[in-house]
Formats: sequence, C-alpha cells, structure tokens
Amino acid sequence: MPIIVVEDLVKKFKDLTAVNKVNFTVEKGEIFGFLGPNGAGKSTTIQMMATLLKPTAGRASIDGHDIVREQFAVRQSIGVMFQDPSLDGNLTAMENLDFHARLYNVDPKVLPDRRRELLAMVELTDRTRDLVKTFSGGMKRRLEIARGLLHHPAVLFLDEPTVGLDPQTRNHIWTYIRALRDSVGVTVFMTTHYMDEAENCDRIAVIDHGEIVALDTPAALKRLVGREIVQLTGKNLDQLARDIEERFGIKGNRFDGRLQLETEQAEAFIPRLLGEVGAAVDSVNLHKPTLDDVFLKLTGRAIREEGASAGDFMRTVMRRRMH
Repeated sequence: MPIIVVEDLVKKFKDLTAVNKVNFTVEKGEIFGFLGPNGAGKSTTIQMMATLLKPTAGRASIDGHDIVREQFAVRQSIGVMFQDPSLDGNLTAMENLDFHARLYNVDPKVLPDRRRELLAMVELTDRTRDLVKTFSGGMKRRLEIARGLLHHPAVLFLDEPTVGLDPQTRNHIWTYIRALRDSVGVTVFMTTHYMDEAENCDRIAVIDHGEIVALDTPAALKRLVGREIVQLTGKNLDQLARDIEERFGIKGNRFDGRLQLETEQAEAFIPRLLGEVGAAVDSVNLHKPTLDDVFLKLTGRAIREEGASAGDFMRTVMRRRMH
C-alpha cells in the first residue's frame, strides 16, 4: 500500500487555481520528486500535505491518515524542511534539536542517542554547541534535515532543499538524503527546479501551472524525447526554423537564444543540415536527451527561476490579512 495517496487535490486562492486536480501515489522508501518552475504548485501541494493549507477539493492521506480529518496524526508522521530557513540562530544546534524534540514529545530516554546519531550523519558533531547563526547555508540545511528526522517520521518533505547553495554543497546534501533513505528507510518527498537534482529521484512528477503533465522514472521521462538533440544559434532563428522545417520536415523549438531540433542519427544529420543552411548557423551542439529537454517538450518552454513562488504568494496573502 502506498504511503502517500493524493486524489484530485485542488487549491484555489480566489481566482487563482494553484493546484488543479493533482493525482499521484508514493511508495514507502521512495525518493519522489516534484519538478517544475517557481509558481507551478509544488510548495502549495506540500503545504496541503503538511496540513498547513486546507485543500479546496480532493483528498490526500499520509501513512493512512487523512490530511484534513487527522491533522495531528499526519503531523506526527512527517518531517518538513521548507524553502525558508526555520532554525533559531540564537540557539545552538543541540538546543534547536531539543526544542523540536519537546514539540514532538520525543522520549527523553532515547533523545541523546538519536540526537548524536543524526548530528553525526550530517557531519555536525563538532558544531553541536555552536550558535546556528555562525553556520554556513549548507550547514543550516543539513541541521534542518537532522531536525526533521528527530522524531522518526514516516515521510520527510523537502521543499527546494538545496536552493541557494553552491553545487558542491548541493551534492553533499544529496549524499545525506540518499544515505538516510538507505539507512533509516524514510520516504522522501522533495520539490526542485534543478534538473540535475531531479535525477536523484526514483520517480518524478513534472508539474506546470498546477497540473501534473508527466510522472515516471527519470530514464522513462527522457525516453519521451527519445531522439538526440541538436541545438543551433544564428542571427535569424525564426527564418532558420522555417528553412529547416521546409527542407527537412523537422519542427524546432526556440528558447534562450537557441533553436532546438530532435532527430535520429544526429551525427549523420548535422553535415547535411550545415550543407543546406550552414550560412545561417553560428554554432551547433549535439547532446543526449535530458530532463530539461523533457520539460521543454511537455510544456513548450524551459524551466526558469523567475516568477513568484507559492511561498511568496502565501506571504503576500498573509500580509494583506494583517492589514
């Protein structure tokens, strides 16, 4: 039986439908990812599953508990790391964990061992008694992961867990996430707009404008593109696209100053292409399909980090309510 079940989940904010009839399941022990740009509905979905937002329609359950009718049981079953930092910088690493332990009624008899194990797992043992405000961004994210696991949740939600971190720190964070899944058996549900990060997931749901447009393993999603990718740059991409479609019957997608073509046996195709339209081409690049290509194929555009996130939207709503 899946540990997460979501059926026709909807969330509306007045005239805005942030999440629109989302359906998916997550198996126990799986690393499941939501991949999409900011504002796609990723954070809003997590906030509903974490009982912070009430769904407009539909239902969802976590570890057998309904997110509306059994909120307390759901909260006991999950750990959450949101995009915005939530540690107290004026407390030490140990004090932050102890405060969380009190909130979740962690047995004082098991707390010392559990705390020690988690701090060792995220390599913060030597910083246990240091104030969190002295930590780097990566250290804070690692401590938040340890805190989220302190009460042994069945599901750990990670909302953009590595946003703002350098590539090396991001890789280290993922080393910890995979290790905790393998050692503790926790189910990990994460959101990201980093394509390389999504490769760490067992399965990925591609979400755009509040709707899931594809759901499968990374390898299976890349097979949706199937063919090899040829990217071209030139001074007049619109005319270049028309010429290529007319001469080769291949329709290209234009984005980010490039024209992208899908074709079989690209290495043999490129010389033919340049022989016909080479004068209009400034550069040519060949690569295998990636998740970037999958998102482009499914939505007609590339993922961008622009636009308001669901968290930004919620903060705006709360500010309005306070005035």
